[in-house]
Amino acid sequence: MRKRGEAVDRTRQRITDAAVQLHTSIGPAEASMSAVADRAGVTRVTLYRHFPSMDDLFTACMAHWRALHPPPNVERWRTIPDFERRLRTALDELYGWYAQNSDDLYPIYRDAAKTPESNQLARRQANERQAEAILGDLAVTRAGGKRLRAAIGHAVRFWTWHSLARDQGLSTREAAALAGDFVLAASRQGG
Repeated sequence: MRKRGEAVDRTRQRITDAAVQLHTSIGPAEASMSAVADRAGVTRVTLYRHFPSMDDLFTACMAHWRALHPPPNVERWRTIPDFERRLRTALDELYGWYAQNSDDLYPIYRDAAKTPESNQLARRQANERQAEAILGDLAVTRAGGKRLRAAIGHAVRFWTWHSLARDQGLSTREAAALAGDFVLAASRQGG
């Protein structure tokens, strides 16, 4: 019985690994369930036995990839009392993580609209947690609060880093500094 359970776990892991390989190379839009089964060396029936839906497969794939490539700890950012220092630290760490993992992240973000809704929601929630950690307990009830939240939300996005670092040719540090300057400008403006 134990050997059977271990075999089941190995098969599940092989399928998850295959999904990660495909999602981070050709992208989720091209990584059909059949393609994942082929890459894993299993039948589609076996794949569906382990992952009844694309949603289940994406959840396992994302959890496995993030375990291998943990994002920055947003809770640590919350412990930094000074807003500007918290912002700069967060963007340096986040943009460094994006740079380090950009080859894997690019096809996933490129195909984001074609991923299951739960996956899109998880990505939005991760960005919201990052933005909230940067914002901390800063009072944003004044007129410029909406703009500040929007600026932070924009700054933490993968595509913002990609635009500044890849498209515009800034170093990761320069991109983080410029995004930080953008957020700070929004924090100083009202309405």
